Amino acid sequence: MPLMEWSDKLSVGIKSIDDEHKKLVGMVNDLFDGVQAGRGKELLGPILDGLIAYTKTHFANEERYFAQHHYGEAVAHKAEHDALAKQVLDVQAKYKAGANAALSMEVMNFLKNWLVKHILGSDKAYGPFLAGKGVK
Repeated sequence: MPLMEWSDKLSVGIKSIDDEHKKLVGMVNDLFDGVQAGRGKELLGPILDGLIAYTKTHFANEERYFAQHHYGEAVAHKAEHDALAKQVLDVQAKYKAGANAALSMEVMNFLKNWLVKHILGSDKAYGPFLAGKGVK
């Protein structure tokens, strides 16, 4: 059973963003599956690498929408993105310095909690704004 289930509750109403969020949920679930199978440490590095690369793309896409449509909360939202990116880079540094299995669980829980909180909070706030600008 996955750690996180995608549901309409997590949808921001913008298909491209929802698709990207689904991919992020999938990455968290991949790590969870690996931890459950006793492969958390082995999978953490590649998943962190993928997460860093993918969040850069995802955050850039959101921020491009904000700039195109003059979203008033863009600066605060970008600050959240920057904070997550820094945290993930910090975790990656710990991993490269010699992670243990407990780090996998810590990362997995952190990612799940951050993703749900961010999507249900900040991301949900821009959904109606962008939809009102014709973004689908």
